[in-house]
Amino acid sequence: MTETPRRSRKAGNGDDSIYWDKSKNRYIGATSLGFTAAGKRSRPKVSGRTKTEVRQKLRELKKELEAGVKPSANYTVRQAVEAWFEQGLKGRDPNTVTTYRSLSNNHIIPDLGKAKLRSLEVEELDDWLDRKAEVLADRSLKILLSILRRSIRRAQRAKKAARNVAELVELPEGRPGRPSKSLTLEQAVSVLRADRGTWIHAYVVLALLVGVRTEEERPLTWRHVHLSGSDSDRRPHVDVWRSVRRHGDTKTRKSRRSLVMPRYVVSVMTDLKRRQMRRNHGEWTDDNLVFPDAAGEQRDSHDVRRCFRALLKEAGFERPAAWTPRELRTSFVSLLSDYGIPIEEIARIVGHNGSATTELVYRKELRPAITAGAEAMDEIFADALDDLLADEDGGERSS
Repeated sequence: MTETPRRSRKAGNGDDSIYWDKSKNRYIGATSLGFTAAGKRSRPKVSGRTKTEVRQKLRELKKELEAGVKPSANYTVRQAVEAWFEQGLKGRDPNTVTTYRSLSNNHIIPDLGKAKLRSLEVEELDDWLDRKAEVLADRSLKILLSILRRSIRRAQRAKKAARNVAELVELPEGRPGRPSKSLTLEQAVSVLRADRGTWIHAYVVLALLVGVRTEEERPLTWRHVHLSGSDSDRRPHVDVWRSVRRHGDTKTRKSRRSLVMPRYVVSVMTDLKRRQMRRNHGEWTDDNLVFPDAAGEQRDSHDVRRCFRALLKEAGFERPAAWTPRELRTSFVSLLSDYGIPIEEIARIVGHNGSATTELVYRKELRPAITAGAEAMDEIFADALDDLLADEDGGERSS
């Protein structure tokens, strides 16, 4: 039941006061903090529908003030999030920042941006997360909650928030992410036959037959592609030492590895290098990118995905848009497993810290263990690769 507004006594110096604001149709509570350095009186205020509610808010306000917090009744979630984006993401990978900003701009700011940080409640945040769980995958939900927690944490450090309500909520289960797929052997052969003589064909060959991550291919330079082997006792191989991640690091320590290339990969990469050297009219260094764009710069993921799907269309796939370049690596793992390579050996080849990820996420076929590596790919695609190699030897391909 709403209290009947009464005339409040005038507050003495340093006292709290509670009064009815007719224009706002709410009770206002104020406490005196003396005067600012500019000589203005400092009286932070709270509001509520009843005097009881206002008294409780005044008590909380005093606790915050005693803790050194400088709360503002008007400091919003949007302000906290924007402050974190300005200061809390320095040095992060640009792709990560883009992803975070997109999720924030599409979900946090429209839904919670105007909410006052001081008055944001656990129940309100729980309801919001439940609604988002109906439309977003688990990973996106985790990122949203992480953005909120970090933003409010920064507001706490800046003495603009006393508590982090985002730390008090449970993350609901979101929609399942899009399951990854694996090419069958027949599909893989059709992919290897499509768009030969183009950079995207070489890109696909390296990912599918060697297991290099797409993020490891884009920054790859010719200095790390050894087409004739580095010495008498090593076969042609590729050094996977960089990625597009922050500071160029590979995903894990074990991701930094050298991988022997099957015969067909050596043939395709040799041809690609020859064509690039011819186009550069002798202005060539080993630091040139293996898969550059038209300006000689590193390609972005959108360009790779677009060209990859065009290749799948050429290969006869009915729904090219249903596939992504990272599924070439999934296919690499599945084909090796189907052939009989031990899961522990596959994990070592693809650069996983252990076999659990390889088995649970990547492997789509399960078979008993036998042998390993590039030799396996030479045998898996034996007939098809012999035909492809014969075609390669039959003449020059166009760029």
